Amino acid sequence: MSKNNIIGLVIIIGLLIGYSLWMTPSKEEVAAAKRKSDSISQIQRADSLQTAMAAMVKKTIADSVAKTNPATAMASGTDTVSKGFGKITKNEEKFYTLESDLLKLKISSKGGRVWSVQLKDYQTFDTLPLVLYKGDSSVFGFEFNTDDLRTLNTADLMFVPVMPVEKDSIRVSGKDSIQFALRVYPGKVDTATSKSYIEYVYTLKGNNYMVGYKVNFVGMKGYIAQNTRDMSLLWSTTLLQQEKSVKTEQTQSTIYYMDAAGEVNNLKETKDSKERISTAVKWVSFKQQFFSATLIASDKFESADIETVGFPNDNTDRHIKSMNSALILPFTTETDQSYDLKWYFGPNKYKVLRQYKMNLERQIPLGWSFFLMQWINRFAVIPVFNWLESFDMNYGIIILLLTILLKIVLFPIAWKTYISSAKMRILKPEIEEIGLKYPKKDDAMKKQQATMALYKKAGVNPMAGCVPMLLQFPILIALFRFFPASIELRQQSFLWATDLSSYDSIFSWTTQIPILSTFYGNHISLFTLLMTVSTIMYTKMNNDMMGSTQQMPGMKTMMYLMPIMFLGFFNNYSAGLSYYYMLANLFTFGQMFLIRRFVNEDKLHKRIQENKTKPVKKSSFQKKLEDMTKQQQQKALRK
Repeated sequence: MSKNNIIGLVIIIGLLIGYSLWMTPSKEEVAAAKRKSDSISQIQRADSLQTAMAAMVKKTIADSVAKTNPATAMASGTDTVSKGFGKITKNEEKFYTLESDLLKLKISSKGGRVWSVQLKDYQTFDTLPLVLYKGDSSVFGFEFNTDDLRTLNTADLMFVPVMPVEKDSIRVSGKDSIQFALRVYPGKVDTATSKSYIEYVYTLKGNNYMVGYKVNFVGMKGYIAQNTRDMSLLWSTTLLQQEKSVKTEQTQSTIYYMDAAGEVNNLKETKDSKERISTAVKWVSFKQQFFSATLIASDKFESADIETVGFPNDNTDRHIKSMNSALILPFTTETDQSYDLKWYFGPNKYKVLRQYKMNLERQIPLGWSFFLMQWINRFAVIPVFNWLESFDMNYGIIILLLTILLKIVLFPIAWKTYISSAKMRILKPEIEEIGLKYPKKDDAMKKQQATMALYKKAGVNPMAGCVPMLLQFPILIALFRFFPASIELRQQSFLWATDLSSYDSIFSWTTQIPILSTFYGNHISLFTLLMTVSTIMYTKMNNDMMGSTQQMPGMKTMMYLMPIMFLGFFNNYSAGLSYYYMLANLFTFGQMFLIRRFVNEDKLHKRIQENKTKPVKKSSFQKKLEDMTKQQQQKALRK
């Protein structure tokens, strides 16, 4: 090889190395490419979830149709074929009952899923057993591609108990627990020796609403597609009516979830809604007004798609809402895969949910968006309510005692408000004289200055009556949240009300009356009527105390119209809430009567007159403010 050839070869090699180095992407470019790839992968995964959810909803509807048409059921739901997992028939389906002190679970061999859940301590509004959902209107299963690239869902596979079951019903009580395991084996294998199976293990405790649910994929290499990196878990169900008011229950039912950071969110309650959650999720809950079915991951779900679909208020199937979810879990066929999950089937009771320390209690609407409101409910109202509850009294009496305790605590504020209104009432003639002295609009500034000077001399703070009212407002709103969300009031009767958590009806009708039926309803709630009357009386008394009848006539009319406007809203709301507001108004009347007996307004008037003769001490801020006002007035005169 000549010298020139060697030089040429070195140059070519150098150019190749240089080009290679030049074209090698930087760390930033590699990171950007990875982010783009992850985004594309995430979008593809989300699209597949949406497709799976659509298929799941379609299957749920088909199952409902099949239920009403046995011929269709025999034709369409007879068997399922997939490579490795063989053929199953619908006639082979068996049910196993797991029963504790609190729950009664029916497990289906078809899909190995929880077919229905009954809460033993509760009943529906019409005294039927309270069942959260039934398998004929729900879907639950892990969906994946088989090795021959067919899509398979465990909901279509027939599971068998791991251990022989002598009875189809197993019961546990107290602090004891039981385990019940089912497996599905691929192909025609010897179940006694097979090392390939999908296993569901349920753990039920006698005195707990939490149910252990462990899923094991063992020896799935060769049965599940090798490129599988994610496992889709599809869960869909139709919530059943439990409460008297379908409309209220529908507006209180939706899907809640908690992300890995501990933040709890939910879909909109008043209309159909869906959301694609691309971040990790700890739990997903199908929440009704007073009960929830929650699926919890010991680690996390990588992502989720959730959706709610409503039903008409007048549907005859007792359906509230359809809840759909598609959850993603990591998966590999190279090793055995296990998922430690948990189910919560139970009441939305603060004390019960709080004990699990997973923010499940945030499904109860206690005013979490405003810190002061939730603090009042969590640290004041709920502890006192639970303490009163321990005396085993009627809940109407408990609300009465709670109202009395709150009025005692708020009495200093009521005292302050009354004294302030009494001072304003005493000064009203002098304020009217100032108004006559400065009748022109151009003298508004002088009128205001003269009024403030009068307040200053008399030692009266015009805002003293407003501040106490503002302090009471968070308590008022907190209790507005508490009573309708309190499961303790559910189906508790008092006087003519049969259920303090729902409306009380003394008269109802079926004819739809335009406007009236829409905004008021087809019944009359007596507690709401009494609350409205007491509120109007309180408004009149408050106006008389403040002496504001000639100052703001428009506001006066509005204050009387507000209770009447709320009449339609509260007519369909919790009777316990209307009862509390009625009691609060009545106790306010009593407080004002007692305060009037102890407050001598003649002495108060004399004290105000004495304050006028004393020199008024001005703060540095007031002096600066007066100086600025004088300067502005001088500039105005110069112009």
